[in-house]
Amino acid sequence: MAMRIAAKSAGQSEAEEEPGRAKRADFTDVRANNLGFVLRQVRAEGRCSRADLAAKTGLNKATVSSLVAELIERRVLRESGSVIGNIGRPAVLLSVDTGYYASLGVEVNVDYMTLVAVDLAGNRLLSWRRAHDGSGSTPGKSVSALAGLAKRAVDRMDSEGRQILGLAVAVPGMIDNDGVVQRAPMLGWSDFDLTGRLRQAMRDPKYAVTADNDANLGAVAEQRFGSWAGVSNMIYLTGEIGLGAGLIVDGELRRGATGFAGEIGNLLIEVDGRVGRVEDFAGIRAVLNELSESEDVNGTEVEAEVEDVVTRARAGEPRVVEALDRIGRSLGAGIALAVDLLNPEAVVLGGHYQALSTWIGPAAETELAARTHASGAGGAEIVVSALGHEAPALGAATGILNDIDAGLMPTPLGR
Repeated sequence: MAMRIAAKSAGQSEAEEEPGRAKRADFTDVRANNLGFVLRQVRAEGRCSRADLAAKTGLNKATVSSLVAELIERRVLRESGSVIGNIGRPAVLLSVDTGYYASLGVEVNVDYMTLVAVDLAGNRLLSWRRAHDGSGSTPGKSVSALAGLAKRAVDRMDSEGRQILGLAVAVPGMIDNDGVVQRAPMLGWSDFDLTGRLRQAMRDPKYAVTADNDANLGAVAEQRFGSWAGVSNMIYLTGEIGLGAGLIVDGELRRGATGFAGEIGNLLIEVDGRVGRVEDFAGIRAVLNELSESEDVNGTEVEAEVEDVVTRARAGEPRVVEALDRIGRSLGAGIALAVDLLNPEAVVLGGHYQALSTWIGPAAETELAARTHASGAGGAEIVVSALGHEAPALGAATGILNDIDAGLMPTPLGR
């Protein structure tokens, strides 16, 4: 279809946008982009001088000096020593200021809550994990528990003189762009205004409170800190009681039009003559339904039950090994559909899949290779997350850092 470009009518100002026409960037847009550009360069280098930044970014020295001055004033960069330059004069080095801000991420799931706090460099300041019966609690009780955990972290950061950048929450469910949980069946939530209720429980804090799907935020963490950090095309699978996917496409997290992309667990597959959803055949609930020795697994016992399955698999119990092989093939069949659609470089197994990867991984890889249309699965590899169960919470905290890297700079209190 040809694209029609409309001519500007007489007297129409540059500020008046035509349908489909990109808005012209103004000075503040350009400066914000440049602030983020400089910050990312310093982050990548570790430490560098203003002259280094001018050489590497292509910006002139006066512009770099102005940008650096603002970043220092905003407590984003700091001067951290000096080195002797080529002509003998010392060059002042710059680094990311890790001593002032903190970003908080929390995950609420069926059997636990995890909280991670990071500084501007992504260093972990806190990493807490608490048992939580998410499936047996009302939404209100879960919000109270979330608020209590977050308040403890805020108090700790306050005692260290740190300013909170924001609080983001990871939830295993479908969350719209306004932070309303449309459906979180594993938690029993429906049409629940999580961010509104959490802000109320925390007495309307000055920083932003947001929420997103746990798989989305796990993908954010993997892209920044995982063994495949920086990869442009990746799928992250949660591997908790539910099965969701976070999608990194062309270097960006893709949420879809209303935030509901990545529901890989609902795809239909056929394995051994049976047709059903990927989640029903290959989700952690399917593992426990088939292999748990308990008749009724309580929400707070999921991790213990998975560990029991691992112990039995290590002992070579035939029923367990055979079932995990079949579950791995089912997972591979679902991954193959996603790989054919998105052509990622890596599919990362997170959550409880990490513990089970020795048995389900090879079967999934074999099925992926057999089912994908492209030879060699289009170059996709199935890999195991190195971030553990805290990946979604870490991604929640990391998303706030990504906003700063994009040029949305914080303002220190008192300015």
